[in-house]
Amino acid sequence: MSPKTLAASVVAGLSALALAACSAGTGPATGAGNGGGSTQAAAAEKTLRLSLNQTEQHPSYVALKHFGERLAKATNGRLGIQVYPNETLGAQAEALQLVGDGSVDLAIVSGSQLEKLNQDFSVFNLPLVFDSVESQMKVVNNLDVVGDLYTSLESSNQITVVGGFTQGTRSVYTSKGPVNTPADLKGQKIRVQDSPLAIAMVEAMGASATPMAFGEVYTALQSGVIDGAENNEVSYVTQKHLEVAKFYSRTNHLVGLDYLIINSPLLNGLSAEDRAAFDKEWAATFAEHTQLWAAETDKAVKTAEAAGAKFNEVDADAFRKALEPLTAQYLKTEGQKALYDAAQSASK
Repeated sequence: MSPKTLAASVVAGLSALALAACSAGTGPATGAGNGGGSTQAAAAEKTLRLSLNQTEQHPSYVALKHFGERLAKATNGRLGIQVYPNETLGAQAEALQLVGDGSVDLAIVSGSQLEKLNQDFSVFNLPLVFDSVESQMKVVNNLDVVGDLYTSLESSNQITVVGGFTQGTRSVYTSKGPVNTPADLKGQKIRVQDSPLAIAMVEAMGASATPMAFGEVYTALQSGVIDGAENNEVSYVTQKHLEVAKFYSRTNHLVGLDYLIINSPLLNGLSAEDRAAFDKEWAATFAEHTQLWAAETDKAVKTAEAAGAKFNEVDADAFRKALEPLTAQYLKTEGQKALYDAAQSASK
């Protein structure tokens, strides 16, 4: 089933403080402001709010900003999208709830958030399920594989998944020194997303998993509450974690995944014409994001190295051996096994 688009204005429920922090405007595009949303939907009749936990420099922000601009043009100003970066509308767990109750129209959330609502999403959060970003993108926007999964939250949570953005290949970075084998992580507190699978993954690699909101990581690293985190090179730089965790070890344990979600009642109100425009522009958006991601990853590595960060390769076989048992452990149902097999086939 194809994901549809969005509609309607935001339900009155966001606090006056949040709205003041992010100017809502529907006038001509002006670019990013001082940490709030940019007025991206030029003269749109309906400007839809999208919650994002990344900065204005992040590929997700750039691609989504362009998405809103193209959608406004394609619908002759009937629809636009305004992106609110930097967790201005709340962290991902909050954004998920706000989309479900209609207070926010769209959000980018990680797979670990969605697996709390439907364990089948954990299939794409398994370590080693994808070999690369390219293999991942063959699957997560292929509706023959993911169509039923992406509509599975509509009746229970009023949420439809539109599609996926890569988070790139995730690795471990620490303040204590390079990691070469799982034994090097013993006793280290590593930040993870709050999900049983994410916790099990980091513990399988030898560390002590510490669930924490993304926006709290820098301070926690700086203060020594945690010793490290696991993420991609782009977030490592854009969130300035390289300043407080100089050692980036390429464990390559997971090709991470974000999802664009929308409020189901809103999307169901779209006209056929606007739905078609949305679908077309979304396809262009995830393609653009994948290209931006590759370029920004290369740029992030150079930036980090210039700032004194140290990158190192690890004993890949040792980490693979530690992580492989999680696949059997977390593929608990026949449906999950079938989805995993379909993903493996489609990714080749």
